[in-house]
Amino acid sequence: MLSAMLNALRSPELRKKLAFTAFILLIYRFGAYVPVPGVNADRLAEAIDSRGTTNILNFLNLFAGGALTRFAVFALGIMPYITASIILQLMTVVIPSLEKLQKEGESGYAKITQYTRYLTVALAALQSLAYVLYFRSQDALPDLSAGRLYLIVISLTAGTTLVMWLGELITQRGIGNGMSLLIFVSIVASLPSALEGWISLPPVTAVIIGLIAALVVVGVVFVNEGQRRIPIQYAKRVVGRRMTSGGTTYMPLRVNMAGVIPVIFASSVVILPPTLAELAPGSFFQSVSDFLAPGSWYYIIFEGLLIVLFTYFYTAVQFNPVDQAENLKKYGGFIPGVRPGRPTAVYLDRVITRLTLPGAIYLALIAEMPNIVFRYLPESNVFFGLFGGTSILIVVGVALDTMRQTEAQLMMRSYEGFLR
Repeated sequence: MLSAMLNALRSPELRKKLAFTAFILLIYRFGAYVPVPGVNADRLAEAIDSRGTTNILNFLNLFAGGALTRFAVFALGIMPYITASIILQLMTVVIPSLEKLQKEGESGYAKITQYTRYLTVALAALQSLAYVLYFRSQDALPDLSAGRLYLIVISLTAGTTLVMWLGELITQRGIGNGMSLLIFVSIVASLPSALEGWISLPPVTAVIIGLIAALVVVGVVFVNEGQRRIPIQYAKRVVGRRMTSGGTTYMPLRVNMAGVIPVIFASSVVILPPTLAELAPGSFFQSVSDFLAPGSWYYIIFEGLLIVLFTYFYTAVQFNPVDQAENLKKYGGFIPGVRPGRPTAVYLDRVITRLTLPGAIYLALIAEMPNIVFRYLPESNVFFGLFGGTSILIVVGVALDTMRQTEAQLMMRSYEGFLR
């Protein structure tokens, strides 16, 4: 592991990417400590401490890296962008014009990305307004005039836009998926507090919680690395005056092809009712927010179902059996025992459907296991309340994806990778 890291640092190009990623993440963490103009940070902290932080506020604060309780410029984090991405991907399925853009290649994806940015700004403005109203109800924002309200909302919205830009910079010029890395850093920022709470627990309880956390990590790695290998046979072909030799290879289908994206999507959806409830107290959204209180069985079942549904949805977006079958037929490949063309597409669709079901259920069980433990072992809240199953899934999944991309960079330079 150490030698692989040294090899990564020896590569000038990879070293620049790692340094650039670290610099962007440092800027992101700095923005989590810069308070919004016009907010009395001391009175805000006093109001929150006196009234206590609700579970949903802790959950939102987790994905903002602690910036929400400080009401910093990056208090909204990257969640408005994630929510906008969910909405655009759902609309792509039902709106023909968006589906046509998606099939146009890079130019179509660029337009969809632009629409996602516009929707992110709108959602950030709406969510920042909800937060202002919430903290105003907690007496944390005294003397809230129209001018100060506008200043706070525009500052939070601009902060979200900047976070979105930082994530795109990491994706283009750094290592890994920038949006996932920003969420990763936000969650890891709460790890020291979670470990401090875990150490303060009674020995027996601390051992039980430690074992559960370790099992969740092992489960995440097991599911993410599991795959079904479909054998592929290539026939000999004549290309021009040359004959290409056939061969046998395989198509790796991962058990969890969607990665941690379903967990992030599900987390974004479950925090929408509380956000909308702050804008309209006593409305339908307030009833939904109370019904889906964090830690309740309704919350656990609802989030688990969302994870399963989003796993199927994102897998369908990432893997198209018809396109895969056409590519195999185009290059002279076929699955032994299956005819090329439509029968191959039907076979691949059946395999990926059966393969995704256990992976999706396992992913949901791992994500909700700490919530179930918390219902019967309330002391676990000092650890799982800050670093729960969803957090572990995201952290381990993003770490594996980042290591895999770094390994690909090393393999291009004939170095051994991180993963064995």
